[in-house]
Amino acid sequence: MHLNYHFLKYLCPELETTFAGLELVTCFSQHKDELVMGFADDEQSHYLRANLSPSNPCICFPEDYKRSKKNSVDLFPELIGDTVVSVRALSFERAFRFDFKSQKTLLFKLHGSRSNILLYSYGDHQHPKALFRNELKEDHNIALHELERHLDLSYEEFLKLEGKAAAFLPTLGKIPREWLKSHGYIEADIETKWQLMQEMLDMLNAPLFSIIKKNDQYQLTLLPVQNAIFSSADPTESCNAYFQHAVIHQAFEKEKGLLVKKLEDQKKKTNTYLNKTSNKLAELQDSPPPSQTADVIMANLHQIPQGAETTTLFDFYQNKETIIKLKKGLTPQKYAENLYRKSKNRKLEIQQLQKNLSEKEDYYLQLETLLEELAPIDNFKELRAFSKTHQLSTKPKEDQTNLPFKRFEIDDFEILVGKSAKSNDQMLRYYSWKDDVWLHAKDVAGSHVIIKYKSGQPIPQTTLERAAELAAYYSKSKNESLAAVIYTPCKYVRKVKGSPAGAVMVDQEKVLMVAPKGPVSS
Repeated sequence: MHLNYHFLKYLCPELETTFAGLELVTCFSQHKDELVMGFADDEQSHYLRANLSPSNPCICFPEDYKRSKKNSVDLFPELIGDTVVSVRALSFERAFRFDFKSQKTLLFKLHGSRSNILLYSYGDHQHPKALFRNELKEDHNIALHELERHLDLSYEEFLKLEGKAAAFLPTLGKIPREWLKSHGYIEADIETKWQLMQEMLDMLNAPLFSIIKKNDQYQLTLLPVQNAIFSSADPTESCNAYFQHAVIHQAFEKEKGLLVKKLEDQKKKTNTYLNKTSNKLAELQDSPPPSQTADVIMANLHQIPQGAETTTLFDFYQNKETIIKLKKGLTPQKYAENLYRKSKNRKLEIQQLQKNLSEKEDYYLQLETLLEELAPIDNFKELRAFSKTHQLSTKPKEDQTNLPFKRFEIDDFEILVGKSAKSNDQMLRYYSWKDDVWLHAKDVAGSHVIIKYKSGQPIPQTTLERAAELAAYYSKSKNESLAAVIYTPCKYVRKVKGSPAGAVMVDQEKVLMVAPKGPVSS
C-alpha cells in the first residue's frame, strides 16, 4: 500500500511540514529509474529519493545522499532555486504533487510499473513540460486536473453499485481487497458487505503502518497484522523502512538466494555423479575381467574351429563349460589380444573412477562447507567478499553465440573448445598463443581444445586432465569408457595449406588416457 492513496493522504501532510519553504538545490539521477532531490534553507537540508524501477517503485527520505563524481546527470534544471510551497496527495489517486513558488508542479505518478515524475509549468496543466521516464510516451497526454477523483462513499451510492467494492472504492488496493475476500465479502448479503466496508475504512483511517513479508515479498499495510517486521505511526519513517526492506534488503536476499541455489544445485549434481560412478565402479570391480576370457581362448586355441563366431570351451576360472562369442573377421588369437588390451584399459578406468570419486567426495564436502559459511551472511559487503574469495557469480553466463568456441573455466584457467571444424581453424588462428596448450582426441574427429597460458603459472595436472576429458567428450570417442587424448603447446600445431577444415600437423605431442566427461552445469 506504499503507492496507495490511503497511505499518501497521511504521508503528504508530513512532507509538506518538512519541505515547505525549502529551496530545491540539487536534482539528479545516477542510477537507472532513480531520481534524487535535495532541498535546503539556511538551517536545514532534506532529501527525497524516488526509485521508479518497474519491479517495485518506492520513495524514501534519507538524511543525506552522496552524489557520485561520475555517471550522474542533472534533471529538471528549471526547478533549481525554486521554493516548495505545498505538498499534497491527489484525491483518491495514486499520486501526489510538489507545488513551487514559480507555480510549477512536479507530479509523482505512482502507477506501479508505469510510475513516473512529470513537470508542469504555470498556465499549462494539460501537458507536462518534461518527464523523468521518457519511454512512457502516453504520459505526455496526462492533464493534471483530470487525475483527481471525487468519490461518493455514502450508503445510498453503495446500494446503487450493489456493493461492488471495486466500483465503490477503486483505490482500495490489493491488500485491503484480500482482507475483504478473506472475511467472506463476495458471498455476503448487502448489509454485511456494508459493515465489512465500514470496518475496512475505519482501519484505513487509523494511521498505523506495518511492514510484513508475504511470498518472499515485502509489503506495507495499514491493516492490523501480527508478527510485523516493522510498525510505526510515522509515514516518512515507514517509507524509509519499506525502502530499506523492499529495495536494499530484498536485492540482497535475491543475490544470496541465487548463490545458495547455485551451490545447492552443484551439490545435488555432485551427489548424483557420486551415486552413478560408485555403481559403475562396483559393477566393474565385481564382473570378471576380459583377460579371463582371453586366457580361456588362448588355452584352447586348438579346439576352436576356423571361422567360428561362437564356441564352447572349458572355463577353468569357473570350472565349467561356457559359450564364448568370437568377433567376426578376427582370428581367436587376435580377439584374445583385444580382450587383454580391454582388460588393461579396465584397470586404468577403475583407477580413474576411484580418483574421480575421491575428488568429487572432497568437492561435495567443500560445497557443504561453503553453504555453512554463506548461511549467516546478512549484508552485501560480506556477500560480495564471499563471492570473490570463492570465485562465485550470480551473473548470467556470457553470450558466446558469435564466438567460434565454447568457453569454460577450470582451476582459474580459461579453456576454449571449438564448435566445428571451421571453428577449430578460427580458434587456432585468431584466439591461441604459442604457449597455450592444445589438446585433441587421438585418431578420431573432434573439437580442438585450448588451455590459455597464464604467465608464471604452470598448468596443474588436474586442469590438464579435465581439459583432456572435455576433448574426449567433444569427439567421436565420447561414448568410450576410456579415450586417448594428445596434447602439446600451440607452437607445435600448424595448419597445412590446402588441408581440410580442422586438419592440422602436430609435433612433440604427449598422450593422456581419460574417461570422456562433459561440462558440469552450475
